[in-house]
Amino acid sequence: MKIKLKHTPYVSRTISRDLVKTKFVEVRKTKDAITLQVQKILDEDIENELDLDDKIYDLLENKEDDIEFYNADYRQLFWMAKKKIANEFNVILDLEDRISDISHKILDYLWEEDFIHYSVSDNQVKNVISNSIDSFIKGFDEADSAVYEKISNYQRRIIPGTDDYNILYQRLYEEELIKRGLI
Repeated sequence: MKIKLKHTPYVSRTISRDLVKTKFVEVRKTKDAITLQVQKILDEDIENELDLDDKIYDLLENKEDDIEFYNADYRQLFWMAKKKIANEFNVILDLEDRISDISHKILDYLWEEDFIHYSVSDNQVKNVISNSIDSFIKGFDEADSAVYEKISNYQRRIIPGTDDYNILYQRLYEEELIKRGLI
């Protein structure tokens, strides 16, 4: 998924902000409480995919000699294996379907645990959640590109993966998200 674990606080705040602003949703708990629960659901989904990826890395590592012998494309094998066993880990690979599924999980949880009430169709509220995720992903892509551009234009060379780079990236990334109204 395009959303990483480090992004879930931002996405969660976007979703809760949009739900609170929606006129047809009655919020029964605090925005922060909604944000926390949404983040847990997003984290669980991403962690399922990370577990799936770890399983595939282990499988391919055990077959490393065969992969090298047959000169197979590691990336292609990874995706083939991921498609084959994704259901075992409850991971949906299609982005649209996955966003829809996550939106349903969030909606169901918030409704069942009395975080929100609404008098419109489930689909309308689910669409608010889905649109929040979509807008974040689009904004994330734009913010991410802007941050990489800024870092590459620094006079001193900053090496990706270093602590300096990570700290600078995080600070600039958060500034870009704020500038774009995503957090």
